[in-house]
Amino acid sequence: MCRAEPGVMGQLISPDDSWLDLMDLHDGTPFWPRRDGIIATHPPLPGDVSCEVCVVGAGITGSLVALELTRRGIDVVVVDRRDAGGGSTSASTSMLQYEIDELMIDLTAAIGWEAAATAYRECSRGIDLVERATQAVGDTCGFRRSPSVFMAVGKRDVAMLRSEMAARADAGFDVRWLSADELMDRWKLVGVAAIESATGGSVDPYQLCYRALQTAIRRGARVHDRTEVTAYELTARRTMLSTNRGTIKARHVVIAAGYEVEPLLPQLPLRLHSSFALVSEPIQGLDRRYPDGLLFWDFDDPYLYGRVTDDERLLIGGRDERYRDPRRRRRALPTKTRALAADAARRFPGAGSIEVGYSWCGTFAETPDGLAYIGGHSSWPRTLFALGFGGNGITYSALAAQYLAEHIESGAVPEAARLFDLERAKVTP
Repeated sequence: MCRAEPGVMGQLISPDDSWLDLMDLHDGTPFWPRRDGIIATHPPLPGDVSCEVCVVGAGITGSLVALELTRRGIDVVVVDRRDAGGGSTSASTSMLQYEIDELMIDLTAAIGWEAAATAYRECSRGIDLVERATQAVGDTCGFRRSPSVFMAVGKRDVAMLRSEMAARADAGFDVRWLSADELMDRWKLVGVAAIESATGGSVDPYQLCYRALQTAIRRGARVHDRTEVTAYELTARRTMLSTNRGTIKARHVVIAAGYEVEPLLPQLPLRLHSSFALVSEPIQGLDRRYPDGLLFWDFDDPYLYGRVTDDERLLIGGRDERYRDPRRRRRALPTKTRALAADAARRFPGAGSIEVGYSWCGTFAETPDGLAYIGGHSSWPRTLFALGFGGNGITYSALAAQYLAEHIESGAVPEAARLFDLERAKVTP
């Protein structure tokens, strides 16, 4: 997937362009760019430049990293081969959860109680960091805290759900048990039982991405769209990135390229799949029924998840597939959209009639243990990675921004960040 050969300054690593050309991250009509429009534009790289830190990737992850680095007075250049926010950020369903893709009871069995509880608590703190980012940019970007509901839809799963609730309570989370009747009375959701969590949230990721970049620019950062990195020359003293528009000399590099990182780290345990989503037309009265919003998902196969937006829409996702072929995914979108709308009407009758406004599909990544990859790698000198894979992408991005900024500023690795080490032992809960 990538080529590595000795270079005059160290290791030369060039992404395989043929692979990148096939890396369509989404199809259909993602909601956020349609709703928000063109928020800002950034010029391509004008030529050769130097900086303290070059951030590769101008999606939500790269933008939050740039925001945190510039807060600390660090000179930053951000580049992206697309327009800012034009990759996976624009297709995110942006549910902010403390729950990761693996149940706490399963993660505990794989890595131990303390590590599992720390991972969950850090994701909860990630929601706080997202809120702090909206305060830093001076715009809520649709951020709000909302309760979340995790449902069992089969009686066989009730015992598992009770064990999971006990584990979360032991870790200090504010949770309560809902029977089927309570689930319907309180949230108008259909299931046999549920865990209700007080901790949850949502945000407009596309808007936050742009607001964060604009704030970073005001602090001195330089942001360049449509600038593709074609090679990395790495030494223990510095890095030099070749692009299609010039070179970038930097003391450190942060790679926030999301799912496109595979050619750079082909050995990284990672599975790329396809997911599908829709957002309804506005549903009159939804804000009155759910004034604080709502996040929900079920333990089913195929699973369903969703949330209420801040403009009275229902955003639904699921019906995932194990393939990543963009052509196959694109062909499946109409059928998947109809299925998701039917699933939502069945599981969430409290939303009333669901008319599809927009639908889309895209690539998503899973790690074996459900945890992100954040930090350095032994084969990449002076380079750090911010790869918030899984259902907690945005909260992982917020954590990565803080972890990596501390590392760059002081050389220290926060203890909690070790959970997300790129070269950790592979475990599968």
